[in-house]
Amino acid sequence: MKSEEIISKLPYTKPFLFVDEISEINEDRVEGSYRFDENSDFYKGHFKNNPVTPGVILTEVMAQIGLVCLGIYLLNDSFNKKTAIALTSTEIEFLNIVFPGEKVSVISEKLYFRFGKLKCKVTMKNEKGIDVCKGIIAGMIF
Repeated sequence: MKSEEIISKLPYTKPFLFVDEISEINEDRVEGSYRFDENSDFYKGHFKNNPVTPGVILTEVMAQIGLVCLGIYLLNDSFNKKTAIALTSTEIEFLNIVFPGEKVSVISEKLYFRFGKLKCKVTMKNEKGIDVCKGIIAGMIF
């Protein structure tokens, strides 16, 4: 399955689609990227006169690339409009700030996928290759 096909199957649209590219994907890992639009509404109030990307948005980027894209790939032809995806748990450590306009890369390694539950070790890096956040994300695909 090609990366464009996976992105087209994501259950999100702008402004809540946080996947620009998938550069690598196989049964064990996915790597992708996203560039934050400096005009996104969430920057207007987080923080006044010094906007940074909220942690909940960073977590969402990690989940979309590191969990949902990988889940779509693993399900392949079984993934359709009736397939539901739900985040079940996150344990994220935030290490650095992401500013408006920055591009981030997400690397996700599958820990396990069984009985519809996918659990991954996910790391986000900035353009300098420095870790922004990392942790474990799990979800159900049914």
